[in-house]
Amino acid sequence: SNMTAAMAKKSTIPKPTNAEFKILSVIWDRQSATVREVLNHLKQFEDIGYTTVLKVMQIMTEKGLLKRNAKVKPQLYTAAIPQEKTQGVLLNDLLDRAFKGATGSMVLQLLSTKKASSEELRQIREMIDNQENQK
Repeated sequence: SNMTAAMAKKSTIPKPTNAEFKILSVIWDRQSATVREVLNHLKQFEDIGYTTVLKVMQIMTEKGLLKRNAKVKPQLYTAAIPQEKTQGVLLNDLLDRAFKGATGSMVLQLLSTKKASSEELRQIREMIDNQENQK
């Protein structure tokens, strides 16, 4: 049916849950990680066990968020989708839900909530100029 085709097209990237996103963040930082490495990082911030992390990472592999290299011991996991792509999916979702699709409102809210570095501001200005030039 048309509905399923449209839905598949809108987001072929699986949307990570909060727990999955925390794990992805660790793996993006390191390029690849074992379950133990992910666990050791997460344990600094929350009380979490090995089996929980392993289970979530197995689910993430099935969902297509992670790739597993079983040729090495212990097994190494890498992100199946680049950070920017995943952030884009989550951002679009937030934009739709919290800002009714109003990009400007979201950017203004972000900038008023969290100070951007001068380098980030320079990049933002550049992006705004490019967008205006395309009109």
